[in-house]
Amino acid sequence: MWEFRQSLSIAHDLHSLSRNSRPAAKHTKKRILVVDDAEDILVMMRYNLEREGFQILTARNGEEALEKAQSLPELIILDVILPQIDGWDVARQLKHDRRTAGIPIIFVTARDTEVDEIIGLELGAADYLKKPISIGIFLARVRAAMRNLENSQGRGKDDADLIRMNGVEIDPGNYSVRLDGKEVLFAKREFELLSYLGQHPETVLSRDALLKAVWGQGIGISGRTVDVHIRKIREKLREYARHIVTVKKVGYKFSFDRE
Repeated sequence: MWEFRQSLSIAHDLHSLSRNSRPAAKHTKKRILVVDDAEDILVMMRYNLEREGFQILTARNGEEALEKAQSLPELIILDVILPQIDGWDVARQLKHDRRTAGIPIIFVTARDTEVDEIIGLELGAADYLKKPISIGIFLARVRAAMRNLENSQGRGKDDADLIRMNGVEIDPGNYSVRLDGKEVLFAKREFELLSYLGQHPETVLSRDALLKAVWGQGIGISGRTVDVHIRKIREKLREYARHIVTVKKVGYKFSFDRE
């Protein structure tokens, strides 16, 4: 923890010098809820995020985090080791609440094992950052999460069901996929799998979750079925296959921010 605070302090000084040497960028006031039980880390994160133009809410325990999440911030930065309710349970409760299920979560925590990271991603986290981390990297990940959120919300009200990114258009209502304006045929399960991923952008979905969502409960088939269908989908998406990201030992996610 001391190393993380030291890293924050050094990065804070460098970041401040950089920011003072140029005009502040203009941002729409997006709200971020930062949850950590260490006051000095909260202060440091708040300072740097506010310098980036964000409006910041803070919470120091899980119960307070759940309460403040009801104000529907655009992003939640969440520690795992918290008083009262830990970060894992906070994330579970947020994802099971229809009002807050769509809020992206970035875990920033000292829990640095591979198992911890897998748990965080399976809970639907948009990102998982291990302490110590520099403020520069931290801010870059926050900006990336905000870009992804804006991309996922960028569809007009008249075609709200359409999923679009770059040259791909997925129409769940008509079971159709267009690449650069030309329709490409997908088998029923392939389409349903692609559509489900597209409807949950930047959310890591395990193979079991995808099996239940697309094939249903009690089907008695393995996660390998998902892998086979993903391979076929990627072949048909051609250069746009990059938007389907494999998360090692977990599953897949649909990402807008892949160049």
